[in-house]
Amino acid sequence: MTISNGELFELIYEDNNILVINKPADLVCHPTKGDVYSSLISRARLHLDQTNTVHMINRLDRETSGIVLIAKNDEAAKELRKLWEKGDENKSYDAIVHGHIKSDSGTIDEPLGRNTTSRVAIKDCVRSDGRPSKTCFTVTKRFFKPEGNFSLLEARPETGRKHQLRIHLAHIGHPIVGDKLYGHDEDCYLALVERRLTNEHKNQLILPCHALHAKELNFDWRGKNWSFKAKPEEWFRNFITT
Repeated sequence: MTISNGELFELIYEDNNILVINKPADLVCHPTKGDVYSSLISRARLHLDQTNTVHMINRLDRETSGIVLIAKNDEAAKELRKLWEKGDENKSYDAIVHGHIKSDSGTIDEPLGRNTTSRVAIKDCVRSDGRPSKTCFTVTKRFFKPEGNFSLLEARPETGRKHQLRIHLAHIGHPIVGDKLYGHDEDCYLALVERRLTNEHKNQLILPCHALHAKELNFDWRGKNWSFKAKPEEWFRNFITT
């Protein structure tokens, strides 16, 4: 497969130090056993014609779309990673969840840790001895489709735990639409990994990927406020407008 440079990804911003990309859903951030187009970092190296000095500052799950920040040199990477370690960046996401959330806004303050009862090694859960985790949300829209009731949220993670938004929203009874690991029986996720996902599974999921999009990123760096926005993909937009 050959992809032209313009088809590698949607470019939001680029200068001598950073590259800001709107990652498509269903693309992993890190290299896999696939070809050079099978991960976001590999595509970034193709775009920059580099093999080593490409540093991913933030990461998204495979099915999560949205803003990814990449540093183009070691110095910028070191500075930006320090910002992220201190939690000095602000992020917001769009999420489509099952059901109508009664509150217009809220905070989910629940610790997260490994789910030791799951067959899926990467699965986490809310647990009392987990790491502190906090998510704030605002309801943007409540709507109805033939498949049921749904809410569009703006979610703002105040901590950066693995799968945080997905776990927190499922925990309050409003899982993200299309989430194969936290929104349904986890066999749906195992079916995907084992390449036995059926049409029945897909109908239950409703959407091709889980409906979580990293839409905005803000941070202060080198005496300047940096602010980036990215629109979700067409399938996401169509679901909330048609």
